[in-house]
Amino acid sequence: MQNKVFSSKTLNIKGRLIQLDTPRIMGILNVTPDSFYDGGNFNTQKAILNQVEKMISEGADFIDVGGYSSRPGAKDLSVDEEIARVIPVVKAINKSLPDCLISVDTFRAEVAKQAIDVGAVMVNDISGGSLDDSMFEVIASNRVPYILMHMRGTPQSMTSHVDYDNIIKDIIDYFQIKIKQLRERGIIDVILDPGIGFAKTIDQNFELLRHLDHFQILDRPLLVGLSRKSLIWKTLETTPDNALNGTTVLNTTALLKGASILRVHDVKEAVEAVKLINFVR
Repeated sequence: MQNKVFSSKTLNIKGRLIQLDTPRIMGILNVTPDSFYDGGNFNTQKAILNQVEKMISEGADFIDVGGYSSRPGAKDLSVDEEIARVIPVVKAINKSLPDCLISVDTFRAEVAKQAIDVGAVMVNDISGGSLDDSMFEVIASNRVPYILMHMRGTPQSMTSHVDYDNIIKDIIDYFQIKIKQLRERGIIDVILDPGIGFAKTIDQNFELLRHLDHFQILDRPLLVGLSRKSLIWKTLETTPDNALNGTTVLNTTALLKGASILRVHDVKEAVEAVKLINFVR
């Protein structure tokens, strides 16, 4: 395999340069009662910190904290409810594990701002700034890396927005527009997430994965989130609980196609995939 698939890039996180020439792992921490896989599992501070410590010990480079379930058709949540879920968790992690690189998974500028104020160093926005006009200004003023994801509509409506002329070209065009808007605000550290599972059919998700290397033309790190998603368990006719092996297979595919960051529930298995891929690239 040619090394060029793995672009050498860095992220500037509060003056700390994170190299992405070797793919990194982002551990998912859902503090929601209704997430599709682990909803309600981490609802006490002790359980949350234990899970974060476990993910870090297994090799997670980032912890992504989310308080708004974005599964298809999920219940909407007020900004105050999201803040009440997310901010105490970010604060507790930062206090207990000050070296932990915390990402906040939110499409709301106020949640992002408050999370950064208490220790988050990255923002993961499923809407790419489309659901809150103030998000780009928050990112620019705080100078934190920004994960720009592709989605159409909202979590409540996205399943009805799956008509594309050419899904790869359409998403690349979307990213080019957004990157230009971010660059105009001085935002340089941008990570792209094609949004597998968001406003795409199962067939479209597999098409994205087959052509993931096409996104290298944008010269930005790629984050891929496949962990236990429905394209895996529906295709295998199983459940999210039994989708770990399928997740590892598709994570490996994403790595071979140029993913710089894997966003996962199961850190140990993802770390092992990266280690083994490094021996064959």
